[in-house]
Amino acid sequence: MCGIVGLINLNSVAVAPPILKRMTDEIAHRGPDGEGHWIEGNVGLGHRRLAILDLSPAGHQPMVSADHRFVLTYNGEIYNFREQRA
Repeated sequence: MCGIVGLINLNSVAVAPPILKRMTDEIAHRGPDGEGHWIEGNVGLGHRRLAILDLSPAGHQPMVSADHRFVLTYNGEIYNFREQRA
C-alpha cells in the first residue's frame, strides 16, 4: 500500500524540502518503488509508491495537470481504468 504525506504551514512560511523529505522517509516501508514531492509555497505533498499494476514512470506521484492547475496524490490503484477510459 502506498503512503502519502502532506504539510500546510498556516503561518504562510514556505515548506522546507528537507522536512517533506524526512516525512516521506518515515513511511518508506509503505512504498519502496518510488518517491515524489511537490511544493508550492506553504503547501507540500509527498508520496511513497508501491507499484502493483502500473510499473512505468507514468504512475509517479504527485501528479500535476498539464496546465499546473491541479496536483493529485492518492493511495491506490484504479482497477477498472480500462472501463473508465472507454
